[in-house]
Formats: sequence, structure tokens, C-alpha cells
Amino acid sequence: MSRVVVGMSGGVDSSVAAYLLKEQGHEVIGVTMQIWQEEAREFQEENGGCCGLSAVEDARRVAAKLDIPYYVMNFRQEFQTQVIDYFMEEYLQGRTPNPCIACNRHVKWEALLTRSLAIGADYIATGHYARVEQLPDGRYSIRRSAVPAKDQTYALYSLTQEQLRRTLMPVGDFSKEEIRRIAEKIGLGVAEKPDSQDICFVPDGDYASFIEKHAGREIPKGNFVTAEGRVLGPHKGIIHYTVGQRKGLGLALGYPAFVLEIRPDTREVVIGNYEESLAESLTVSDLNFMSVEDLEKPRRVFVKIRYNHKGVWGRIEKTGADQVTCTFEEPQRAVTPGQAAVFYDGEYILGGGRIK
Repeated sequence: MSRVVVGMSGGVDSSVAAYLLKEQGHEVIGVTMQIWQEEAREFQEENGGCCGLSAVEDARRVAAKLDIPYYVMNFRQEFQTQVIDYFMEEYLQGRTPNPCIACNRHVKWEALLTRSLAIGADYIATGHYARVEQLPDGRYSIRRSAVPAKDQTYALYSLTQEQLRRTLMPVGDFSKEEIRRIAEKIGLGVAEKPDSQDICFVPDGDYASFIEKHAGREIPKGNFVTAEGRVLGPHKGIIHYTVGQRKGLGLALGYPAFVLEIRPDTREVVIGNYEESLAESLTVSDLNFMSVEDLEKPRRVFVKIRYNHKGVWGRIEKTGADQVTCTFEEPQRAVTPGQAAVFYDGEYILGGGRIK
């Protein structure tokens, strides 16, 4: 029998994950990661998500129902350093980060796994809609969810082989509807709890206001410009914009305008038309290969360039020690620096990296 620490967010997916693992005969321990930075109870209650007080209370009730031990572990420092500070600095540098990927890599896995192993656990488990599998050559990879519409593999591309070897994802073989039915059948109060949609530490979705409040410095304004440098008008500050953005620019140019580039050194936001917003290729660094040790030769892959991207076929090749260039078979809009490009070989993650 294996000892498994389940990261419990108070939602239905991680709750049913704990139930399924117990049914499989594992010794299950529930843990909620306390990561929110604010102390005020009323603030935490208003901003529940996966890290507020409501999450702790829901997870505690589920653990009691399942008759498993339950603990709250403090990961505030790790979350501040690896997620919030990274998130703000990326925006200040004109890039658009994905904090959920950073949280998965450095907090939900690295920090939680270290502490779980210290208390004698064999595995950690989550409620992600994905599947961890060992390949014939012994390497581990993440396989797409059995239900593509709910697939969450994109945000997990950066996990290491050691982390994958110690990870269980029991809900990846189910649909959301099946998970809710299981929760209802066994009497879990979170069976109909809605999914959290926003970044947990920016629950109102206003990233710019969050950065302005927490960065400790004034964010200067700048100019919208064409690619040639012609000034089109003033903007509110580069943290308000992302490459590919169309809405909220406040420009009347007589044609649909898109953000093409953000230049932090000059505080310029480059504007262009739809055709100019298309890219035939991208380059990624900070690589992590999963189903292969390294990319030995060019290959055709299916690539996603953001979480909700439907994906497109492309050809990748190594163009540096820590660099891969992907050429799309169809030009893509909103190739955004700071986001991740994740490459798939069939249903499995081949690898991925951060868009430069």
C-alpha cells in the first residue's frame, strides 16, 4: 500500500481524486497549500479560489467525510517568490506570464513533493484532467485527458521526470460530469461547486491594478507606435497590454488594431493590422522535454501556444543549446512572449518552453 498526499483545493476534482485513491487501497492524506498572502479573514473569504479560507473549510469537510487525515501546509513564501514576484516582473518586462505553470512547477510539485516525501509519502496526487504514464523506454510523460474538452496538460509541461515518477492523476480518465456524479453519489458537499476561472491572487482579473498596488513603484505611461516608430497616441503603461490584444486599446485607426510588440526600454506598444499580427514561427527557451530526453532531429508536432489555443501543426528543430524554433503549417496570431509553447507527440507531451 502506498502513502499518497493529495493536494486538496476544496473543489470537486481534487476531492474525488482523494476518494478514488482511497478506493484503490492507498493510504491517503489530504493537504491544502496555504499560499494566499493576505491575513484578513474577510479578504480571504471574498477571494476564495484555490487558496482562500473557503477552500480550506471545504477540503476539511471532504477529508472528514472520506475519513482521511487532513493538514494545511504553509507555502506562502514559495508562492510569493516563485509565482507573484515572477508574475509582476514578467509584465514589467513587457511579457505575458502564465502564473499557473509557475505554480505547478515550483509550488504544487517541487515544494509540496519535498514536504510530502519528508513525511514518508510515496506519491503526491492532484485533480488535474491529465494522465501520467511511463513509456516503454522508461521515461515518464503526461498524456492528454480522456475527454479533450477538459484537458489540462498544457499547464503541466514543465514537470520533471522525478516529479512525474512520484505523481498520480486519477481523474484524467473521467469526464467532468462523471466526477460530479461520483461526488454526488458519495455525498460530497462540493459536488456542484463551480470551477474557479481566474488567477487565484487576482480574482477580479485586473492584473494591472494588482501590479500597480504591489510593485512598489509607479508604472510610467508611454506611446502607441507603428512598427516604423510613428506615434499613434499615448497609452496607460505597458502592464495594461499583451501581444495579440485587440480590445481596450482606445485607438480609432479606421482598421482593427492589434498589439504586435511591447518595448519596455522605450515604453512603446507597437500597433499593427491583422496581417501584421500573424507569425509564421516562434522560438522558445527554458526547455523541458518530457517524452524524450532531448530533441535530436527536427520533427512534426502538434503545438499549443496558450492554454485555450486549439493547437496547430508545426515543425520544430533545435536552434541552440536551450532553444527550439517552431515553424507553423498555418500562420498564427498572438504569439505572445512569456507564454508557453507546448509540443505534443500524439496524445503525449513531447516537451515545451517559454516563448521568447
